[in-house]
Amino acid sequence: MRASTSNTQPDSRRWWALALLCGAFFMVILDAAIVTVALPSIEDELGFSAQGLQWVVSAYALTFAGLLLLGGRAADLLGRRRVFMVGLVVFTLASLLCGLAWSDEALIGARALQGIGAAIMTPTALSIITTTFEEGPERNKALGIWGALGGIGATAAWLVGGPLVDGPGWEWIFFINIPVGLVALGLSPLLLEESRARLARRSYDPGGALTITGALALLVYAIVEAPDTGWGDPQTILLLTGSAALLAIFVLIESRHRAPLVRLGIFRSRTIVGANTVMLVFGTLPYGVGFVLTLYAQQVLGYSAVKFGLTSLVFPVMAAVGSVVGQGIVLRVGFRPVAALGMALMGGGALLLTQVSVGGSYFGDIFFGLLVFGPGVGLAFVTASIAALAGVSERESGLASGLSNTSFQVGAALGVAIVTTVAVSRTDDYLATNGDANRLVALTEGFQSAFLAVAILAGIGVVIALLLLGRSAGTAPEELELEPSPHLRRTEGSAIPQPRARRTAAPVDPQGDPAGS
Repeated sequence: MRASTSNTQPDSRRWWALALLCGAFFMVILDAAIVTVALPSIEDELGFSAQGLQWVVSAYALTFAGLLLLGGRAADLLGRRRVFMVGLVVFTLASLLCGLAWSDEALIGARALQGIGAAIMTPTALSIITTTFEEGPERNKALGIWGALGGIGATAAWLVGGPLVDGPGWEWIFFINIPVGLVALGLSPLLLEESRARLARRSYDPGGALTITGALALLVYAIVEAPDTGWGDPQTILLLTGSAALLAIFVLIESRHRAPLVRLGIFRSRTIVGANTVMLVFGTLPYGVGFVLTLYAQQVLGYSAVKFGLTSLVFPVMAAVGSVVGQGIVLRVGFRPVAALGMALMGGGALLLTQVSVGGSYFGDIFFGLLVFGPGVGLAFVTASIAALAGVSERESGLASGLSNTSFQVGAALGVAIVTTVAVSRTDDYLATNGDANRLVALTEGFQSAFLAVAILAGIGVVIALLLLGRSAGTAPEELELEPSPHLRRTEGSAIPQPRARRTAAPVDPQGDPAGS
């Protein structure tokens, strides 16, 4: 297999390759979200507790997030097509194990393995896209399609999952991945060309991967357990302290490693920092809303999984509309206003959902919240996806795509943990002060507070988008050309020589948008 260099002519198969890669990504995102529809059924059959149930989502998100950067690095060094196919195999096998799970522990373990497969596959697929399409309008179009499918996959999961859960059973939300994975595996050698970064020295930095994964796991576990143990309890303090310590060790490792998993200098780019921060906050929102809404609809309103899936159709439709609109306007008006508008719409939708009630109805309590929330998902996801890869060189496409996906999955894990914590705490407080209260009333009080938490997170996202993302289109910002790690610079032959950091004017796209604006 040959390592690809810059192509003089575009590969005629590139759009078919894009379809394959987007299909795999759709499967990954769908599987991250589809499980929310099945949560009540899984809870009953496998005996999960209310707080333990969130680990069905978080186990996947944590291994996905923690190993994404290592997956992107492996793709750059070992060969992107090869690593993509390995990820497909792991993901497909893990899906089979999830469907066969016989206990809550078995399902959580299989979900963690599934997240590992997704962590290998997803940044590799995105890296292949960035090396297949030249930077400019064509790459932006490809990334727009990628982002649109991600936004749709995260919402269409409710529609797809409902009939499966109420039909053959919740196991089939995992079994459907098996034929898709096998077909993608067979087509990969035909449609994808092998490529890798041109580095003389291979280094994978497992220490960095382990410390960042551990830091995230301790953080989420602390948030989930805090309602029972208390925020001032030694266990909570110890978990948070451990998370902070592992994060500090991660930064230390990255600053000293010859070929770090995350080259810290990349964070000198304001666009990359802004895009990943927006993606982090964005990830908390659809997963937080989805987790709470499916429990409210099925446990309080008594919806079946099918009814919930069908009535949520407005969500993926509006997310698709937002994705298409976002792809069309982001290059004209810039990242900042589009991302802020998306966050604002999600915040507005969450505020509408705070009005859910015990005797509620679909149009009275759910429909209009999803109608407003949906397009915000598409707008924010497409914008953050394009911004995260703007101006990134081929050599670091794996790192940049890994950072973007890591931010999203960390946000998903934190979002589910936060809304679970808020909902359980509020429900317990309500029952403590109203001993004879109806259980459904107490649950609804918790769900209302959880939706309010999502709205607050969206408001934070608006502020971050306005402050951290690059300038609007039409203004040529200065971009920072990043220097490699000092260890790399001193090691002869370890990397392609790079100039030291300097300020240069960003090239301007024909449509008037500066690269990396």
